[in-house]
Amino acid sequence: MTKVVVRTDDVSGFFVRAKDAARRADQGKPFDGRITLSFEDPQRMFAVLSEARRKLMLEVMHEPQTISQLSSRLHRNRSAITKDVGLLEKLGLIVSNREANPGHGIQKMVRAVAPKIELVATLG
Repeated sequence: MTKVVVRTDDVSGFFVRAKDAARRADQGKPFDGRITLSFEDPQRMFAVLSEARRKLMLEVMHEPQTISQLSSRLHRNRSAITKDVGLLEKLGLIVSNREANPGHGIQKMVRAVAPKIELVATLG
């Protein structure tokens, strides 16, 4: 995936994009490697993508990191980072997987799903 777009849009905008995607699939045309996550309300979008969560996403876009590394770099509680990682994973903005940490058990490695995330909020 090359890019994630997080935007505000109404239901009709969602169906226009879905219809276009279905048409492209029916015609056998390639997709552009982009996914779109839509919120109906800009206020809701920025509540979910708070400053702390945006900083977390920037960190893992720069390089994959463990929960402990994120906690240390962002000066945040480990449980808060874990909670935010879970939410951002559900939204499809980041992914994590458990990896062996020799001599220390298992660690969760967090990665971005795309090298670029675009936030678009339209008022009006």
